[in-house]
Amino acid sequence: MADEAKGGGLVIKPMDQFEVKPLFGGSEIGMFTITNVTLWMALAVLAVVLMLVVGTRGRAVIPSRAQSVAEMVYGFVYNMVVDVAGKDAVKYFPYIMTLFVFILFSNFLGLIPLSFTTTSHIAVTAVLALAVFITVTAIGFIKNGASFLSLFWVSSAPLPLRPILAIIEVISYFVRPVSHSIRLAGNMMAGHAVIKVFAGFAAVVAVAPLSIVAVTAIYGLEVLVSAIQAYVFTILTCVYLKDALHPHH
Repeated sequence: MADEAKGGGLVIKPMDQFEVKPLFGGSEIGMFTITNVTLWMALAVLAVVLMLVVGTRGRAVIPSRAQSVAEMVYGFVYNMVVDVAGKDAVKYFPYIMTLFVFILFSNFLGLIPLSFTTTSHIAVTAVLALAVFITVTAIGFIKNGASFLSLFWVSSAPLPLRPILAIIEVISYFVRPVSHSIRLAGNMMAGHAVIKVFAGFAAVVAVAPLSIVAVTAIYGLEVLVSAIQAYVFTILTCVYLKDALHPHH
């Protein structure tokens, strides 16, 4: 976490934990190289399968703890979709549910010591955000045709302002995947970097107790942030889906 510099000072490298490394040695990373990112994404998928498939395989009337958690998550996301995007968005529930549980488990797995937080990388979150953007845009045109463009025309505004507002709406629409991805990656990266900075000070005897207290507090906050960021990413997806299904202002 922290190294002693040549001059005797403490050197903390909080960004080293985000370095992508080949899993089986070497230094070059190609398109098909298995890396630490690949490993922890696979573990996130495995965790999702264990909870939603293995944990609910009994479908007992009196559920086990694993089944109870799976049912709670299922109901939470289902209600989110219905409340935000409406009943006609339920057909897209499997996609939104997959997004939520994948991001949630990726965030939580990243809190394990010596693990890797895949959602701290913009390459991962950008793919998720672009997938949402392309899917939602396709749904909007397939369902509404050319009338989907009415999303950018604020008919309730005064007529002279409508062209200006239309330009702003178009820009904000295409900025969505950028803000969608940066918000998640930025929050996850910032929290883990702060934890490592405070953990690095544990090597200094004089401030070690304070460092441990700070790490504990921030770690607890990061658990909350991990859940909130999965929720935020998912609920924004529902908002975008609502715009695609009901584009008229």
